[in-house]
Amino acid sequence: MTTAIPNARMNVDEFLAWAEAQPGRYELYNGALYPLTPERVAHARLKFAVQKELEAAIRKAGLPCHMLPDGMTVRVADDTAHEPDALVYCGPELPPSAVEVPSPVIVVEVLSPSTRFIDASAKLAGYFRLPSVAHYLIFDPDRPVVVHHARGRGDAILTHIVGDGTIRLDPPGFAIDLRCVIGSVGERG
Repeated sequence: MTTAIPNARMNVDEFLAWAEAQPGRYELYNGALYPLTPERVAHARLKFAVQKELEAAIRKAGLPCHMLPDGMTVRVADDTAHEPDALVYCGPELPPSAVEVPSPVIVVEVLSPSTRFIDASAKLAGYFRLPSVAHYLIFDPDRPVVVHHARGRGDAILTHIVGDGTIRLDPPGFAIDLRCVIGSVGERG
């Protein structure tokens, strides 16, 4: 993760108001602003492939759910907000002016050199603070694997490392085909 912007402590509401008027994209961790870094081609391709596969799976299952790409904010604490690479929420569509998704069911991150550690640690804990989050998928553009964290019983988080086949995401009740996602990235790196 890149270095925080000095002297810029705020809560999520202040952050959202501030961020709308800023060039570039940011995340908020414990009240500190962090600029998001540029993405590699492999990251962008994998992110887009995941987004397409989630959208297709929702359509195929006929569920009242919606996929949103990166750019949406997920508040995980009063002073922490993440911007996942993709997410799914269910129920009525959010208004067009919304910048925050309050109840995601599935959250997706694609690893990058600057976020690899935070995606697997702080974001994992943060996303599962939200009762709505049932699945957190971490895709690695450098390896053909997905780390699937799923909410278990009580406080348990079940982790599966998947290299091919499908991943069942229930709730909300569909599966994604990893061949469609991982195979679309082409040469890794």
